Amino acid sequence: MDSEASDRFHEECAVVGVFGHLEAANLAYLALYALQHRGQESSGIVSSRGDALISHRGLGLVADIFRPEIIQRLVGTAAIGHNRYGTHGETLLKNAQPLVVEYAGGALGVAHNGNLVDADSLRAELERSGSIFQSNSDTEVVIHLIAQAAGEQLVDKVIEALSKVRGAYSMVFLSKDQLIAARDPMGFRPLVLGRVKDAWVVVSETCALDLMNAEYVREVEPGEVLVVSEDGLESLHPFPPVPPRRCVFEYVYFARPDSRVFDRTVYQVRRELGRQLARESSVEADLVTPVPDSGVPAALGYAEQAGVPYQLGLIRNHYVGRTFIEPTDSIRHFGVRVKLNAMPELMAGKRVVVVDDSLVRGTTSQKIVTMLRNAGASEVHMRICSPPTISPCYYGIDTPTREELVASSHSIEETRQYIGADSLAYLSEEGLYAFQPPEAERTFCDACFTARYPIPVSDVPEPRQLHLFDAFQAKV
Repeated sequence: MDSEASDRFHEECAVVGVFGHLEAANLAYLALYALQHRGQESSGIVSSRGDALISHRGLGLVADIFRPEIIQRLVGTAAIGHNRYGTHGETLLKNAQPLVVEYAGGALGVAHNGNLVDADSLRAELERSGSIFQSNSDTEVVIHLIAQAAGEQLVDKVIEALSKVRGAYSMVFLSKDQLIAARDPMGFRPLVLGRVKDAWVVVSETCALDLMNAEYVREVEPGEVLVVSEDGLESLHPFPPVPPRRCVFEYVYFARPDSRVFDRTVYQVRRELGRQLARESSVEADLVTPVPDSGVPAALGYAEQAGVPYQLGLIRNHYVGRTFIEPTDSIRHFGVRVKLNAMPELMAGKRVVVVDDSLVRGTTSQKIVTMLRNAGASEVHMRICSPPTISPCYYGIDTPTREELVASSHSIEETRQYIGADSLAYLSEEGLYAFQPPEAERTFCDACFTARYPIPVSDVPEPRQLHLFDAFQAKV
């Protein structure tokens, strides 16, 4: 199972902030529930009752951590929350967020979606000056910078701290009487602003607003800092403007299809990418099937454009937990079979196009191709609705190292032979932006496909041959 889980990019994290609502913690819970797809390792909520912060964090899923009696204890009219999929730091309770500290300025809770590329060097510098860290999270670096900042108001300290870091962040901060939300100047990670009657909310995706019955107001702008207090909402733009570089992988895989991210509906973007994939690499086939669930909108678009029937040839088990007991007498491809099952009634004697969002290591694709052939497919054509993934992400996505990315050191034909498909095609780099007008400016980070990093990253590992190809290449 671990090998199957590692053959994916993992869903960064989710943040939420609520201010001015009698059930702030309950709203935060609903938002985290809607944003569970962005992180399943741990979850936490911090609420403010005006004179103190109250927190609860746990490892696991939102519904398991926040029982009714826990939510009732988190009283207050303001709250922040976080779902974590760790990209920096181990899966331990001490790394669960929001982090809560007491310092000279009072109590402070912090939650962070993203990754700071200079966290290790900043941490070493802070430790040399006497700082003691309680976790492995790069978020704690920001807390120490806030504690050392010279500003008198909390927002001034936050701005000074954030001006010293490089990387991606959508962050929420909670004091006893203020909620602060901040997004990095390039806007890597999403963050939106909404309202529930007179209360203000900030969340990672609009699908959380829907569950909260909140009104969508707007996207928090790159480089913007919002301060919410009893005095209302204040918007600040303290950082020098730079060209935005929003994460295009939010459209490819991460965000929920019903969310509006970077001012576009994710479902419509994925559907258009599927249409473009068919324009670029259609093939004679009898049916198109997605790798559920992220491949569904793209497969629909591909089928529409290619004029090939769309079928749910792979059925997903939606009730697979994070762990399970594998039989001692091991079942071949058990990790994939527990999540997906092929439909022999649809596959028998058919030429099948399989549409997936991305191809990382290739191990899962190989097992899906084998599963479809065993179900009777006469041909299996793999179509990937993104360009070849050649580089790891350093801005908040948990990706394999460069050496583990199949496309970093192997041709499309080599990869096709490895996964066992009759053909393999990726969406082109140009096709990746089919959802916007041709003359539109490119405002996205696509470093995982191009190795063009908008923020320089030191010590990037050089690609080398994948271990999983050693035996395969010896044969060919």
